[in-house]
Amino acid sequence: MLKLVYFKMRALAEAPQLLLNYCEINYEYIMSWDHFDDEWSNVKPKLAFKQLPMMEVEDGTQICQSIAILQYIENLGGLKISDPVKAAEATAVLQSAQELFAPLNPTVNFAVGQDFINKRDSMRINLESRFSDLARYLDKHEGRYFIDDTPRAAEFACFHHLDLSRELDPETLEKFPRLIKFVKDIEGIDAVSNYLKKRPKLVGVGTEPRLVINGTEHPTGVNKT
Repeated sequence: MLKLVYFKMRALAEAPQLLLNYCEINYEYIMSWDHFDDEWSNVKPKLAFKQLPMMEVEDGTQICQSIAILQYIENLGGLKISDPVKAAEATAVLQSAQELFAPLNPTVNFAVGQDFINKRDSMRINLESRFSDLARYLDKHEGRYFIDDTPRAAEFACFHHLDLSRELDPETLEKFPRLIKFVKDIEGIDAVSNYLKKRPKLVGVGTEPRLVINGTEHPTGVNKT
């Protein structure tokens, strides 16, 4: 079984989990300290690129970097685009979506108080610009998604960041009706809907961020609690 290794936060492991669930691929989500049986500070120097998430396949091969993980899952799920031009377009969207990671993800998962407010307010203009680009790109081809009617890595990466932005400031996304429709289309997929209902709930954003895991609230972070 595939193993997806990450931390207590809703960030770069989210799109891979959405894609895995959509493709109905079995996997195990494992916290770094459980997988490596050691603290992150000790593990980090030993990993390729010194960061997570990481996917470990059945033969023990470790796949690092979020885009590589997403493209690997995409291939496993039979979602690879045969047309090289459209495949390149999809990759461009994927890379653009991943560029939304900072400062959006760290702010939602960790910033509190005035620091949260300052970061939220300072990123609004850039988020609106990026969201405008994505909304415009959705109308480039016919279909509900960026290339056609099939959601792939690009769509789930984009969905994650749009979804997370609602924790930061729901009004930003509300300015883009095309993105709202896109989010609803993704949420309407049965496998995605089921995953969203069962995933750990993120609470206390901006004040005391925590993930509710098996009924227990844990502070977000890279350390075992």
